[in-house]
Amino acid sequence: MAKQEIVYRGLGRRKSSTARVIIKTGSGKFLINKREAKEYLRSDILIKDSLQPLEILESMNQWDINVNVKGGGLAGQAGAIRLGIARALIESSIDYRPKLKKEGMLTRDARIKERKKPGLRKARKSRQFSKR
Repeated sequence: MAKQEIVYRGLGRRKSSTARVIIKTGSGKFLINKREAKEYLRSDILIKDSLQPLEILESMNQWDINVNVKGGGLAGQAGAIRLGIARALIESSIDYRPKLKKEGMLTRDARIKERKKPGLRKARKSRQFSKR
């Protein structure tokens, strides 16, 4: 019988994005929706933001990360991936929790788009005022 690899899962959300993260011990491969992270996110800042939990724990090339993300834009997806990675790391070892908690990696960012109000153009933007 083949030896089974242990995988850890984490779910992350940000704005209207949802990321399902699967991590396992490996060489640092990072796939998002079956594509390389550099190819999918295109921005080094967003990739760095996504991998922040690994940077805090100083375990950059110890995990293979596979992410399935949908909804929202690239910035929201990067935030969702970051939370998912942090939650999966805690599942792998409870010792990581205090370090990640201190840096704010385990808090879901609750800010979402405000709804449009009647009589306004957007949530808060009103029509141009004309004196005459």
